[in-house]
Amino acid sequence: MSSSSNNPRAAVIQMVSGLHLEANLQQARQALQACREAGVTLAVLPENFAVFSAAQYQAAGQAEASDAGPIRQWLSAQAKELGLWLVGGTIPCSDGVQNPQRVRTSCFVYDCQGKQVARYDKMHLFDANVNDSTGAYRESDSFEAGDQVVVVDTPIGKLGLTTCYDLRFPELHRALRDAGAELIANGAAFTQRTGEAHWQALLRARAIETQCYMLAAAQGGWHGKRQTYGHSQIINPWGEVLQELTTGPGMIHAAIDRAYVSQLRDAMPVEQHRRL
Repeated sequence: MSSSSNNPRAAVIQMVSGLHLEANLQQARQALQACREAGVTLAVLPENFAVFSAAQYQAAGQAEASDAGPIRQWLSAQAKELGLWLVGGTIPCSDGVQNPQRVRTSCFVYDCQGKQVARYDKMHLFDANVNDSTGAYRESDSFEAGDQVVVVDTPIGKLGLTTCYDLRFPELHRALRDAGAELIANGAAFTQRTGEAHWQALLRARAIETQCYMLAAAQGGWHGKRQTYGHSQIINPWGEVLQELTTGPGMIHAAIDRAYVSQLRDAMPVEQHRRL
């Protein structure tokens, strides 16, 4: 793979978000400043980066129901001030919900002028029993699923958007590849138990089968009694882990080589070989 210094750089940000919005935004701000200092073109925040507590989802979602929402305004301002394309992790958003008792898990993308250029609402909701301190997770109690596949043109390539549990569904990633994706972002808050079992295996599989870069930004640490797995990473289309951050807040970045994506797809044209 080429390592030309001319290739733009992407970053993924790992956080340990808590109950206080301002503290979460300050943690994110520090990481975004580090992205600018590293010459990064596009940065990805994790799921629930600003609002982590389920008790806060409904009120926050109502506040973010338009582009005047305080977190949406904050994301726009950071992108513009720092000159970054920003994939804003996820925030609760009640705009467009069918059930007023639910919110969407929404990922907003901003260009380096602070303009919103894309929105993806998490498609797959995590309703599962996990043998950890929380036990059962029921995202459908609070959230309404999205139904749109989203790919956005960015300076580093065509970027597909996914969130956390979406990672387990290869058909979504195939749809992103069909829509032109060269990279796929995943903002996540994987549990410690499921993360240590499946996180990297799934990320590498999605990279290999779609021949896309994977930009995986995670929560990584203790949030009161809940532990998230972390291990944010950047993986190339051959499935190689280019950068990884185990636990705790921080940022990692890597060069993105679109020519390498094309070369790999030409050498192994799996899309042409599909039978199903």
